[in-house]
Amino acid sequence: MISRLLSHVPHILFKPVYDLYESYLLDRVKSGRIPKHVAIIMDGNRRWARKLEKPPWYGHLFGSRKLEEILEWCRDLGIRTLTVYAFSTENFKRTPEEVNALMNLFEEKFKELVEDERVHKYGIRVNVLGRKELLPENVRRAAEEAEKATRKYGNYTLNIALAYGGRSEIADAVRDIVRDALAGKIKPEDVDEELIKEYLYYPNMPDPDIVIRTGGEERISNFLLYQIAYSELFFVDVYFPEFRKIDFLRIIREYQKRQRRFGR
Repeated sequence: MISRLLSHVPHILFKPVYDLYESYLLDRVKSGRIPKHVAIIMDGNRRWARKLEKPPWYGHLFGSRKLEEILEWCRDLGIRTLTVYAFSTENFKRTPEEVNALMNLFEEKFKELVEDERVHKYGIRVNVLGRKELLPENVRRAAEEAEKATRKYGNYTLNIALAYGGRSEIADAVRDIVRDALAGKIKPEDVDEELIKEYLYYPNMPDPDIVIRTGGEERISNFLLYQIAYSELFFVDVYFPEFRKIDFLRIIREYQKRQRRFGR
């Protein structure tokens, strides 16, 4: 009965309550342990668009806008590193129309990053992780320009996994290690976990404290397989364009309640 009655109440009437709860959560989160590195599998853009009877590119566009919001949330909380799964090596198997639309969107967003005053004001470094050689030349150039324009920054880091696969990253690292070993640059006994990190797409990247996947699926989908061995995993039902700051704060609050033992 109550739920039926509430369904007729305008959503705007709940906004003051929502804002109050968000402010309460924000204060609680800021008083606790803040993760240094958050990684997000941005899932559900296409299903969100389909729900609205829109084409896939519509969902990806609003997903890119949501990412801009999340960058602001991270900066507000002092989260220094954000890594997002934007496009996997397997995603190239999608329809040519969707892949082309995505590539055009990536090019546009990389160019916007270079021009965005906030990137330079707050010192956000942009890294692109993946097999860049698989990208169209215009996208690769735009990505490299964004990396070059932000290389000197170190306050915050945005890692964009593009044409990325966790197994591919490990295979590429092993290939480079073998090559250097054959060249006499390293010895077999030098190979340990720390050395392998030096050969990953972003050498010595700090491991994520939290991995979030939106969209309701509960799997990792070949994302940062080497780096997330001890990450805290969170799966949420909302599609990525609908992911709210309150959802983000709830995840971090739950993270703060967990005792991380790292196998000990």
